[in-house]
Amino acid sequence: MTSATRGIGKSIHSPDQAAFCELMVGARKAAGLTQHALARRLKKPQSFVAKYEGGERRVDVVEFITIARALGADPLKLMTTLLSGGKGKSPRAKPDVKRDT
Repeated sequence: MTSATRGIGKSIHSPDQAAFCELMVGARKAAGLTQHALARRLKKPQSFVAKYEGGERRVDVVEFITIARALGADPLKLMTTLLSGGKGKSPRAKPDVKRDT
């Protein structure tokens, strides 16, 4: 079964992926780190950081947590920011349920 069949796109150029990249670049800059300095903390080449920040590469959950910790950031707060669109909205989806009154 392909991802298109399941309704899950794998585009690395989606608006959500762009928002993730923006979030990660912002978190790195807020930590006062260059890509090179972050890569050293991660024990990875600078190109690793450049590729996920540029949307060329996706990161999995374990990598995301490792990166957040290397930045000195709380992974849950970063994820909440991403889910809320960075505008203070609730990260929890509201069910589309009508109630009788």
